[in-house]
Amino acid sequence: MPAHVPRVDTAPPAGRNRPNIAIVQGFIGSLMMWLGSLGVGWLSQASVELRRNPIIIALRFEPVGAVISVLLLALGGMLLVRAWLRLGQRLNGWSEDARPYVLKAIIAWAVPLAAALPLFSRDVFAYIVQGQVMVAGLNPYVDGYSQISNYQQIGADELWAQSPTPYGPVFLWIEEGIVRLTGGNPDTSIILFRIIALIGVALCVWVVPRLAELHSVNPTRALWLTAANPLLLINFVASVHNDSLMIGLALAGLYLAARRRPVVGILLITLSVGIKPITLIFLPFVGLLWAGRGASWPRRFLYWFVTAAISLGILWIMGLINTFGFGWVGALSTPGSVWIWYAPVGFIGMVVAVLGNALGLPGWDLADVVHTMARVLSLVVIAYEVLRGDHSHMVRRLAIAFAAIVLLAPMIQSWYVVWLIPLFAVTGIRDDWQVKSLYLVVAFFMVYAITDQLDIFPYFGFSLLMARVMAAVVALAFGMYLVFFDRSTRVLFRRRYTPPAPGHLH
Repeated sequence: MPAHVPRVDTAPPAGRNRPNIAIVQGFIGSLMMWLGSLGVGWLSQASVELRRNPIIIALRFEPVGAVISVLLLALGGMLLVRAWLRLGQRLNGWSEDARPYVLKAIIAWAVPLAAALPLFSRDVFAYIVQGQVMVAGLNPYVDGYSQISNYQQIGADELWAQSPTPYGPVFLWIEEGIVRLTGGNPDTSIILFRIIALIGVALCVWVVPRLAELHSVNPTRALWLTAANPLLLINFVASVHNDSLMIGLALAGLYLAARRRPVVGILLITLSVGIKPITLIFLPFVGLLWAGRGASWPRRFLYWFVTAAISLGILWIMGLINTFGFGWVGALSTPGSVWIWYAPVGFIGMVVAVLGNALGLPGWDLADVVHTMARVLSLVVIAYEVLRGDHSHMVRRLAIAFAAIVLLAPMIQSWYVVWLIPLFAVTGIRDDWQVKSLYLVVAFFMVYAITDQLDIFPYFGFSLLMARVMAAVVALAFGMYLVFFDRSTRVLFRRRYTPPAPGHLH
């Protein structure tokens, strides 16, 4: 991918294209998702007061209410995707006065999701019980949250109940602090975890335009691609994933390092690593930024060493303070054997396994070989991007290396994709197959999220399977409408689509 997208500074005022229409449409979509969450979002058994709320009773414990909730969630989610696409069209030209509209959209679309019950993921409940593990004085890298009595009442997924946590010391302290403040109450804990997630979103909003400007990429367009993106909003706000703070800190650290404040940048990236260690990938590139353009190989190795020493030294001190050392390193393999059908490597492994079994061979052992080969290839890509390339394209090189980790893994979650979007957006996503691919990825993962995790009350005829089928049909039909029939959005997916000149949108 080329590293630059040219600025357009000659556009007429953004208001001429009425972007508020798209903003209101997205707000309605988010509001529908909020209302739908009351019926099919994740609700703890311990949330006694919420379970007595008459609106929640009507939407969650009555078949008609559950059906309405599924429809609201599916239609609202896809309406939010449409609003995002239309906002991009209405702000074509991306002049400086377009920035307030993007910021207004981010706020308007995020607020209803921030008030929703957790959607598309139960991870926030795992954060609560992991905090209880910390409060109980147990070692979360040895003791799963199954050690906590009645953990199922909180709502954490049993799948990982006996697994060590893959999170670093910083997030463990956040979990412990929140549980101590709330006494483990799930409702107030979720509010505080959401505030943490919103801080991560705010960091993205602050840093993405600044990183884009360093690369002569239009900052408002980069912000729209990243922080107004429905994929970021549902994963970081609705799902309350800790990846929000992780990527916000990492991007802020990268920006400061690029602005010749490498030590502060390394500190922020290390804090990010202390949430999830995946952002260790940022450090060798920060070392290169610190070494400077045209640095000799001895100088590069020196700054790689100093960068690693600072970061690992801070993490070592954290390990001394919490007494767990580097226990999180061993826990990183927790989700290692998981695969999913839509990940390219996961799909290839599945095909190899099926064919191998059909031929009387150990199919899944062969699939593991495929997965291992893909991981080795990702290491080769990372090494190439670290060792070769133009200094001015450093952030793009990081984006490619990070993408290799994500795309060559057998498991890809939608929030993994959100890790990558800011890095590519600030270094340039062209208005051709590149941005079309992003549109399709956003639509796909929205449809998948809508159908993947629904909390359906099990004691009436409307089953979880029926709910998922209904959600899939509605969301997929809406997605096909956007691509093939909607007169406003279908042009975005045409092979030779060229954005209209500013001022000619309707």
